[in-house]
Amino acid sequence: MFRSLATAASGMEAQQTKLDVTANNIANVSTSGFKKARAEFADLMYQTVRPAGAPTGTGANAPSATELGLGTRLVTTARAFGQGELHQTSRPLDVAIEGSGFLAVRLPSGDVGYTRNGALQLSAEGKLVTSDGYAIEGDITVPPEAQTVSIAADGTISAAVPGSTQPVELGKLQLAMFANPGGLAAQGGTLFKETSASGAAVLGAPGEGGAGALRQGMLEVSNVNVVEEMIDLISGQRAYEINARVIKAADEMLGQTAQLR
Repeated sequence: MFRSLATAASGMEAQQTKLDVTANNIANVSTSGFKKARAEFADLMYQTVRPAGAPTGTGANAPSATELGLGTRLVTTARAFGQGELHQTSRPLDVAIEGSGFLAVRLPSGDVGYTRNGALQLSAEGKLVTSDGYAIEGDITVPPEAQTVSIAADGTISAAVPGSTQPVELGKLQLAMFANPGGLAAQGGTLFKETSASGAAVLGAPGEGGAGALRQGMLEVSNVNVVEEMIDLISGQRAYEINARVIKAADEMLGQTAQLR
């Protein structure tokens, strides 16, 4: 009886965690470059009352074990790095990654972060930065007299300046690739950090070595599917309610046992 209480409680805690992950996905449905997460669970250890093959007392052996499960636990919140939709913004400094790869940015701590959010802007010095002011790796500076800025699919940035008949090349954007993107550590602000599980970042030109291409004037929106998240929300809520009923049933049975004369 007490075992069922603890088992059902672990189920309620698991569904609460699933709800937390789902809520975060839905909250970021409009966040550019956001990648949805999924809570994954595993069953806990089992109490073996009788192992398989144990004597049954009648000269035979038990063909299967008698095992009692003790609940569930959270294993990981796996992140899905599938492609989000590309939305046209017509803003020249917006750039979307069509395919694999991340933009590398320099954080105030000196570390390098990685993002799929290509809503770029210019700092007071004319450097390309993210919406949070983090400089894009490569130290690309747009001169103040630049009239138009172009970002090619291969990452080449050029600008039309007075006195020049041809666009002036300002630099090239590179994309970071990882052997295991799922091992990246989320930092918030659509930023990720490299970990031992993700492997070291491999920088390369867009369109080469498996890296995606860049699309100017577009942004990649969140890859969250609202319909799927609502289904997960409902199923998680129902599973939570069922586990709560198990606790209620176990409590009633304990109450009846306590009233025995």
